[in-house]
Amino acid sequence: MTPTPAASTTVGRSPGLRFDIVAGLTAAAVVLPKAMAYATVAGLPVAVGLYTAFIPMVIYALLGTSRVLSVSSTTTLAILAGTQLGLSVPDGDPGRLITATATLTALVGAMLLAARLLRLGFVANFISTPVLTGFKAGIGLVIVLDQVPKLLGVHITKQGFFLDVVSVTQHLPQTSMITLAVALATFAVLIGMERLWPHSPAPLVAVAGGIAAAWLLGLEAQGVSLVGLIPQGLPSITLPDAALVAAMAPAATATSRRARRLMRPALPRRDPRPALPARLRARTDSSRCKTHM
Repeated sequence: MTPTPAASTTVGRSPGLRFDIVAGLTAAAVVLPKAMAYATVAGLPVAVGLYTAFIPMVIYALLGTSRVLSVSSTTTLAILAGTQLGLSVPDGDPGRLITATATLTALVGAMLLAARLLRLGFVANFISTPVLTGFKAGIGLVIVLDQVPKLLGVHITKQGFFLDVVSVTQHLPQTSMITLAVALATFAVLIGMERLWPHSPAPLVAVAGGIAAAWLLGLEAQGVSLVGLIPQGLPSITLPDAALVAAMAPAATATSRRARRLMRPALPRRDPRPALPARLRARTDSSRCKTHM
């Protein structure tokens, strides 16, 4: 079928590019603040979150084929990475953290490629829904507990979930009121905008408001911890360390399985009566309708 000149002119116009730019800016307004938060959850510098939000999307835009696949980070992946990084680099040395992160990233990528070549995606279907629900609930509790000291302006030594709960409770009298006020104001902006304007870039507005308040009110001088200087330009290339492969393998396996689970589409529900003839199935449906009437 040969397209008409009008149709060809319509296809060749640029509104599609304009809509893509608007969609990209809208997604960036939501993804960038969250990526920065995910980096802090993983115990990494904020700049790593920016690189995570930017570089994978550029690569996937050039090489990917799916228009609905999310390639940014998630809270689950951040806490999995942060747990392993905390075990591998207990002193929190920035250079060693970046090297360990590069090693973990390379292992996860290699496992996902191997799973694709061996067609192992079906394995994710054997993970039951109760297990996933419990896993996500546990991850949520860990993330909330990890952020509570930052919201209160206190510092604790992480020793495990229940010991951290006790430590946070003991540090409550040391709460920084100005830090708590900033946290409550941020919550109010996020929740209020989500309810009043559901499609608004609430995270971006909250981050911009926090930056403006820190500059105008001098929050750092009043005891509020700030992110600090973010490096400019592109990141330097850090190669994986072969000595960390054995220590990172369990976390890489868990992360790759979680990523495969996120990419697996939900299976369609099947008719529980496939063996019944169509005529008998129709009679069964009609009898059920009469019964309900």
